[in-house]
Amino acid sequence: MKVWKFGNDVDTDAIIPGRFLTINDPDELAEHAFEGVRPEFASGVQKGDVVVAGRNFGCGSSREHAPLALLGAGVHIVIARSFARIFYRNAINTGLLPLVCGEADEIEDGNGIEVDTAKGVARSGEKEYVLEPVPSFLQEIVRAGGLVEYAKNLKELPLCTGLE
Repeated sequence: MKVWKFGNDVDTDAIIPGRFLTINDPDELAEHAFEGVRPEFASGVQKGDVVVAGRNFGCGSSREHAPLALLGAGVHIVIARSFARIFYRNAINTGLLPLVCGEADEIEDGNGIEVDTAKGVARSGEKEYVLEPVPSFLQEIVRAGGLVEYAKNLKELPLCTGLE
């Protein structure tokens, strides 16, 4: 797995430009991922590569197309110092795993990377980086392939009355 490094405040229009929002196929969206900011991404990204960024990744408009484009490109994990809230939820809902790492800025572009979610670490170069834990129910949604697939597999909905 290889690191594709981006900076702070990467907005959803940089991930997938608005003119492609009529496309809903993740593979087709992937052909245009980051084309305005890193044109070599779509042709160079490999299945299992990891996007790494600074603060506020996925800011801007609410569009599920952004995580879908990354998934179509074979990216299943994004590591950032922080995420825009709506992107974080859209990522989970589509099956993309957003991981928060306070040291994401130190991970170098082009390096190999290994992510161990069970241990909560990523290893790149000679260093190990601590990842903030992701609640188990969110991990289950991602493992299922997103919220729709997760809901299809529920035998019954958990009861949440607020009285527990």
